[in-house]
Amino acid sequence: MRNVRFTFTFAFQHPEHPVRKFISVVCLFLLSAACRDTVSAEQPERVFKAGAAVSNITPPLGELIVGGWTPIPAKHIHDELFARCLVLDDGSTKLAIVLCDNVGIPREVFDAARKQVHAATGLPASHLLMASTHTHSATTARGPSKVIWEDELTDYQKFLANRISDGVRRALNQLEPAKIGWGSVDEPSEVFNRRWHVTDPAMRTNPFGGVDTVRMNPPRGNAALVRPAGPIDPEVSFISVQSIDGRPIALLANYSLHYVGGVVSGDVSGDYFGYFSKFIQDKLGAGDQTIPFVGIMSNGTSGDINNINFTQKNAPRKERYQKMQEVAQKVADRVYDAHQSITFQSWVSLGAQYRDLTLQVRKPTQQIIDHFAKIKAAKADSATSHRRELIYADRIAKLQNAPDTIDVGLQVFRIGDLGISAIPFETFVEIGLELKDRSPFDRTFTIELANGSYGYLPTPEQHELGGYETWLGTNYVELQASRKISETLLQMQRKIVKSSQQ
Repeated sequence: MRNVRFTFTFAFQHPEHPVRKFISVVCLFLLSAACRDTVSAEQPERVFKAGAAVSNITPPLGELIVGGWTPIPAKHIHDELFARCLVLDDGSTKLAIVLCDNVGIPREVFDAARKQVHAATGLPASHLLMASTHTHSATTARGPSKVIWEDELTDYQKFLANRISDGVRRALNQLEPAKIGWGSVDEPSEVFNRRWHVTDPAMRTNPFGGVDTVRMNPPRGNAALVRPAGPIDPEVSFISVQSIDGRPIALLANYSLHYVGGVVSGDVSGDYFGYFSKFIQDKLGAGDQTIPFVGIMSNGTSGDINNINFTQKNAPRKERYQKMQEVAQKVADRVYDAHQSITFQSWVSLGAQYRDLTLQVRKPTQQIIDHFAKIKAAKADSATSHRRELIYADRIAKLQNAPDTIDVGLQVFRIGDLGISAIPFETFVEIGLELKDRSPFDRTFTIELANGSYGYLPTPEQHELGGYETWLGTNYVELQASRKISETLLQMQRKIVKSSQQ
């Protein structure tokens, strides 16, 4: 034993001794192994997960449908309405996206759902994106004003908030290892700008006693039509998630088409958004699964877009619900074809940004107030210069009690190098095209009517042209709102991209 101690002592006093070299190699090996174990413990294998669920949000009969100028009671449920939910999880960050079959849901309802989800799951409020599809055949979830906050929710609003919360929690329960991919494809045949330059001044009158430069939804094939007042966006963007073995979990699409319509009066329907969900499920062969597939269509920037070809004078008549099915099938077919060539990834990083932006509320001038006071004072049978005057007289009266400013919630999600922006307005297509063009993301799209519903959002240039979407009582916020919103969203996009690179 004394000889062993002598050998080790002698070896450590002489660096070239073979025993010391041997011990050094053994120590380095053990240290390296320990370091590998430490790194492995600190950085476990990354697992991406996804889950999806639907909540039925169909209201009772008798609730008011608000897709037209005058609300009418719901008499029949043609197809059920849903809140369709998708949750993504990269291991450290969760994102939830919910699309509701409704024409427009106020922030109060979304905030109530957001609080419930956070209280039950801990999901940060900024990581939950909720939006309306903008079907015009759903009963209202709105309050009496788009810009006046309501502290007390109606029964249906409470029901809707609960069902959104339930859907997100159920999607979280469904989380499983997954892979994700995304892509896009153009479908230009079903999108047309609905604002037109026309030569006939009689087509351009407004309820305020003036004459606009453009007309929304002019008579089809009329000789007075000159040209559309804006562009279109034909792109259909989509995100697809599958289980590790390839079972479809969900597909979220985005198309800048306002809605289609063509329903029986008094019917409740999810419009083409609902039909797309069914048709894309059929195309993917996902109709008979133990864990149900969820197909989702979100509305892009379609405040001035519909599917009417105004140059076509004698368009063939369609049966009720026929056109919306044709549009949904066409878009589902195009998405399915593009879906065959996308690349699925087993892991991508996620991120979220949420910010409130303060905007000025438009208020009526004294001249406008006086104009509508005269109209309301006139006899009911007296002739008026515009058939919507009394409707706007009521809207102007409500605006006199509106706040001077409102805070609108803006949101950006990052899914790998894909960006999603969220705007709480019926947003003009130019705004979405600009965000796509200037975005720091490789791909991006915008979901409108998200986290609120504050009316139309034209650009300043479109405000100068006038037309229905720019009228006070249809548009509620300052004329520069679109520029402020776009710049804020681009700042948020750049910030979230930069943070992902650090």
